[in-house]
Amino acid sequence: MHRRRRTALLLAATLATAAPLLTACGDEAHPGAAAVVGDDRITVSQLENRVKEVRTAQRDAIPNDAQYEQAIAQSGGLTREILNNMVLDRVLHSAAQDAGVTVSRKEVTKVRGELEDQPGGVEQLERDWLQTYGIPPERIDENLRLQLEAQKLAAQLGTDTSGPAFWKALSDASKKLDVDLNPRYGTWDPQKNSRVEAKLPWLRQVTQAGSQETA
Repeated sequence: MHRRRRTALLLAATLATAAPLLTACGDEAHPGAAAVVGDDRITVSQLENRVKEVRTAQRDAIPNDAQYEQAIAQSGGLTREILNNMVLDRVLHSAAQDAGVTVSRKEVTKVRGELEDQPGGVEQLERDWLQTYGIPPERIDENLRLQLEAQKLAAQLGTDTSGPAFWKALSDASKKLDVDLNPRYGTWDPQKNSRVEAKLPWLRQVTQAGSQETA
């Protein structure tokens, strides 16, 4: 794979975090919200629409019913993964703004053009982003803008996107934004900059009770 494309894919991978399935109670404090990030409210409807975008792109890319069902099974935690990325995107954008980092439309177009000039062109680019990172074609430009923000922020901090200083800036932004997830999706850990499963006392009690019954 060409170096520029590999670099972009590696950065996208850094910003994508897989997450397992878990269901819990709803969030009474923010009804209808999947997450609240500062003054920004991510609604359950917005989250569902993002999931639908990915599923539609997968359906278009995988016309074979059996293969499509297999792809669905392999990405069962998609909703939580997408919510994780939606929150992290906002955290990154906030950290970039705090540092005075901006990305122009021209810069995004330039990077997009460089990627499309690689072997396979537009189709290969769209396939890479969808299959590997769950990003549908209509979200590629948005993702590239975030990647450029990440690169510029890291450079301003004198590091790269894997450096402690970069992730500390994101942690600081997470704390400032006071990220609040709907309990059904877990909680947000500002130190890890990722979603974690909620600790549910009632689940532990049920498990212990079941163990006692079978003892």
